[in-house]
Amino acid sequence: MSKSGTATGADAPTPGTGAPEPGRAEVEAVSNERLGARLRELRLGSGKSLRALARELGISASAVSQIERGALRPSVSRLIAIVTALDVPLAAVFDASEAGADEGDPGPIAIRRAWEVAPVFLDGGVVFRRLSPAPVPDVEFFESTYPPGSVSNAHRQFLKHEGYEVGTVTEGELTIEFDAETVTLRAGDSITYPCRRPHIISNRSETATAVATWLIIHR
Repeated sequence: MSKSGTATGADAPTPGTGAPEPGRAEVEAVSNERLGARLRELRLGSGKSLRALARELGISASAVSQIERGALRPSVSRLIAIVTALDVPLAAVFDASEAGADEGDPGPIAIRRAWEVAPVFLDGGVVFRRLSPAPVPDVEFFESTYPPGSVSNAHRQFLKHEGYEVGTVTEGELTIEFDAETVTLRAGDSITYPCRRPHIISNRSETATAVATWLIIHR
């Protein structure tokens, strides 16, 4: 995942999430406008101005404004950089109820069916889908789908952030470039690494889609 990239990418096919039960409709994908509005809501909740966030991200205030208006689709790395700067979990992008969890209350058992998860389309056609049905303190659990030729950052600048990342490729092949080495993961392969190690994720295949599940632990 990298730290830059502002060009709007082509839509990628929505990853298969299983057929809904009779009488139940699948949740629509999160639109650019809805994603932008949610990011703006999170920024305002953090107390940061648009210009302050732009300075922290190293981009123009105009670019942040375009993302918040839905005119510009963020890359994987840009989205992660934004939530990191706002000090909110990635899950907060999907649902307002995910902005935080009460660690003192174990809460009820939570279940979310496959067809109830709204995918988020990012730059380059990369798709994120939340897998955790409820907030889990200091843990992010999601699925990523990388279409052929896609990369977490079109400008190939490395990303680093806090926490530890654990990933398993379930379909296709992903390449993860670190500052000193490059790793290729095929279906069934897993990896773990500290997120502070600069990295870029890409699907170098010209024909096959790559799908992976990811667990990010912030402690």
